[in-house]
Amino acid sequence: MSVTIENLGNLDRKITISFPKADTAQARTARLQKLSKTVKMAGFRPGKVPMKMVEAQYGMQVDFEAQFDHATNLFYDIVKKQELKIAGQPSLEPKSDMTADPVVYDAKFEVFPEVKMGDLSKAEITRYATEVNDAEIDKTLEVLRKQRVHFHTRGEESAHGNGGANTAAQTGDQVTVDFVGKIDGVEFAGGKAENFTFVLGEGRMLPEFETASLGLKAGESKVFPLAFPADYQGKEVAGKTADFTVTMKKVEWPHLPEVNDEFAKSLGVAEGVAKMREEVRTNLTREVKRRTQTLLKSQVMESLTKICELDVPKGLAAQEQERLIANARQDLAARGIPNAKDAPIPAELFTAQAEQRVKLGLILNELVKQQKLEAKPEQIKAEIEEQSSSYEDPKEVMRWYYSDPKRLADVEALVLENNVVAYVSSLAKVTEKAVSFEELSQVQ
Repeated sequence: MSVTIENLGNLDRKITISFPKADTAQARTARLQKLSKTVKMAGFRPGKVPMKMVEAQYGMQVDFEAQFDHATNLFYDIVKKQELKIAGQPSLEPKSDMTADPVVYDAKFEVFPEVKMGDLSKAEITRYATEVNDAEIDKTLEVLRKQRVHFHTRGEESAHGNGGANTAAQTGDQVTVDFVGKIDGVEFAGGKAENFTFVLGEGRMLPEFETASLGLKAGESKVFPLAFPADYQGKEVAGKTADFTVTMKKVEWPHLPEVNDEFAKSLGVAEGVAKMREEVRTNLTREVKRRTQTLLKSQVMESLTKICELDVPKGLAAQEQERLIANARQDLAARGIPNAKDAPIPAELFTAQAEQRVKLGLILNELVKQQKLEAKPEQIKAEIEEQSSSYEDPKEVMRWYYSDPKRLADVEALVLENNVVAYVSSLAKVTEKAVSFEELSQVQ
């Protein structure tokens, strides 16, 4: 056997492997004998076909399989002896006829690149800080109140009153209307409805429609012009002006539950308002921690890809591209798109993303190896304990994590990333910035 290794570029390599044809003789015979036991030919029972006939029909196929497998085994032996770090799958091609002796194969492959880490002290990162105060808790409770709103007819007495003396539709009211629209005196598709319900001020209807409905009492009507935007989803009316008649059928005012012990119970907190506020504070604090860590991690990862230099293996990028396309198809299927598995998805849409993900993965691997940032068992346990703490039965959730190696691997990957973030942050130029809870949710 002879071996030649060629450097075809920064990462591309080629190994030319040559071996005597006799090296595959034993494997060839074994394959033919195995085939002879199952092959079917007219006039012969299975297993009784003469070996010469089996060889005549399948000899070329068996030659190729035996030679290819032997070349593959030799390739990986060479890789091991030469301590080559292969990125992706190699491509083996015969360079000689199958009848030739010796047999010659070319194996083309890529090696992992050298990662130049760069100066991490040049990374510029913003660490956000948010205080969870009483005002933030009040805002959250207000959102929870609005989620539990119910409506009463204006002017009619109920357990919560009659909504006041003014029975006209107001912002926040739920109204039920009949309407009909006409363009040049002719009704159009989708321009008519009966007993249509919406809440004024939520922006569900076009502004002209909401304005016309405001101030109407049950039984009153109003005629008004409505100009459809040029980009309106209904193409047949987009850019046109219609005359609408809206008739108010019912006006209902919103009643929000009071923040009291009964409201706390409706949220599953039997201990009352104080305990409810405590739990809201805990949840908001957990959300702040998650959000600030996510923002910090995003900045660290972006900094690493900018500061570190390496060549991206084309094979790994192609594999990642295929994985992203598969994920896109799964997403389409989850949305109920018909024939999602056959939907045309241009691969180039994911080229840059795939290369970036591969690059970041290689940088992280190198950084973890250099700085020994692997996730430790006690770190994994602490992360699982924290994630489990928000559930009713934390111990059961912990058992759920530890019962599945894949779940554990996901947590290990998360801890490893956190270790990288902590290490890079300790070297980078970090700016502390205090923001409100609302501002934190809007930071990109």
